[in-house]
Amino acid sequence: MTEPAPKPSRDEIILSVRGLTKNFGGVTAVDQVSFEVKRGELIGVIGPNGSGKTTLVNLITGFVKPSAGKIMVKGKDVTGWAPYAIADLGLARTFQMVKPFYQLPAFKNVVVALFSPRVQRLAGGRYGDRDAVAKDLLEEVGFERDSWVINKQASVLPHGYLKRLELARCLALRPEVLVLDELFSGLSLAEVASLVPVIEKLMVQGMTIIMVEHRLKELFRIADRVLVLNFGQKIAEGAPQEVMSQPKVRGAYLGSESED
Repeated sequence: MTEPAPKPSRDEIILSVRGLTKNFGGVTAVDQVSFEVKRGELIGVIGPNGSGKTTLVNLITGFVKPSAGKIMVKGKDVTGWAPYAIADLGLARTFQMVKPFYQLPAFKNVVVALFSPRVQRLAGGRYGDRDAVAKDLLEEVGFERDSWVINKQASVLPHGYLKRLELARCLALRPEVLVLDELFSGLSLAEVASLVPVIEKLMVQGMTIIMVEHRLKELFRIADRVLVLNFGQKIAEGAPQEVMSQPKVRGAYLGSESED
């Protein structure tokens, strides 16, 4: 009889970033940033506008090549890998500016992800009705399964639904690490309040999550730790309230008006 595979340890370092640096000409957008994320942890990445948060995410997910440093995912050195290769390893991301297939219905956007090599490999060729699976995923993130919304073209969906669609497309890839770039951006208080339980459910299921977020009150409700950037450098890391009590962190948020 085959022994069942052991469950991954919550002490496992699933993502390790060491000395990550990105220079754009004479500007250093990310400067020697290092941190680790354990499996099943939710870490927030915060900082004033222009602090390098999105550039850091783009580096980790392969959309920007680093000038220096190393990125390890599940023990593999993925520095310089293409985005599709990193996604195939189990790291999926949303975008601050939503990027759906606008001419496809909402559920068909999710179906596209279900044809990825990763999903086909994990499903062993036995996935069933992909349309039904896509609709299940959309329902999990807050779409009403029997409403018109799930069948409408993405081009006519309200912003709140587009954000949920981004999340569902990521979940369709069966990721082990989920990177959420400003998921709450542009949402009403009610919309954010309805998304927080979705994130909490993913945490209970053991998902590893990295959240870049400006909505600090909501983020601090669910984050295990936060990483604070300012001018591309890590200036603090730790429990949310502990970090925000530090004078250098409070000072970083005063008078910041530039765009990230």
